[in-house]
Amino acid sequence: MSKYDEQIIVVPRDILFEQESNAFNGFLTKNDPQGEAIFNTFSNYEVKRRGDMEEDPSYKQLISYCLLENEKNEILVYKRLSGGGESRLHGQSSIGVGGHMNDVIGANSVNEVLRVNAQRELEEEVGLLEANSQNLEYIGFINDDTNDVGKVHIGVVFKIKVNSNDIEVRETDTLKIQWLEKERIDNNDEFETWSALILKDL
Repeated sequence: MSKYDEQIIVVPRDILFEQESNAFNGFLTKNDPQGEAIFNTFSNYEVKRRGDMEEDPSYKQLISYCLLENEKNEILVYKRLSGGGESRLHGQSSIGVGGHMNDVIGANSVNEVLRVNAQRELEEEVGLLEANSQNLEYIGFINDDTNDVGKVHIGVVFKIKVNSNDIEVRETDTLKIQWLEKERIDNNDEFETWSALILKDL
C-alpha cells in the first residue's frame, strides 16, 4: 500500500481551533486552558486518506511527537536521512519521534488512541518496546502554520524517560541518532521547525 493510501486521523481545523479563536503557533502546554480546549476537540476526529489530507489545510493531521530523555538527562536527537518518508524534512534534525496516527478499533477513549499510536511509533522507529514505554507522559501540543508541512499537521507532544540501552534505530536508512545534553544544543537552525520551537521553550 502506498503511504498516500494510509487511513489517518484528522480533525477539521474549524473544530480544532474553534473557528481560529484557539489558533496558536509554537508549543502549548496541556495545562493551558487553550490546550485543554484543543484536546477536547479530539473526540471529533475523522479518518481520511493521507494523500488527500497532505494538501488540505482545512484539516489537521494528528502527529505523535515523543521527546526521549535518558538516565543522564540527555535528549535523543536524530537526523532525517534521504530514505525517509517526508521529503520536505530530509536533512533536518529533530528531537521528536513519532508519526501519523491511525484509528484504534476497540479503544475506550481518545487517550488510548493517542497512546497506542505513540507507543507504536516508538517501537517502529527506535525499538522501544511497549513494556519500556509505560511512563509515556502527554505534555502538550506543537503547531506551526508558517510553512506548508505545518499547515496540515498538529503535534501531540509526549515526554518519556528511557534507558539508552533500550533504544536502537530500526530504520537506519531514514534516521541517524545521538544523545545530547540540552545545554550543548546551541544552534536551532539545523532543526525542523517543531523541534526548534520546543527547544526554545526547554
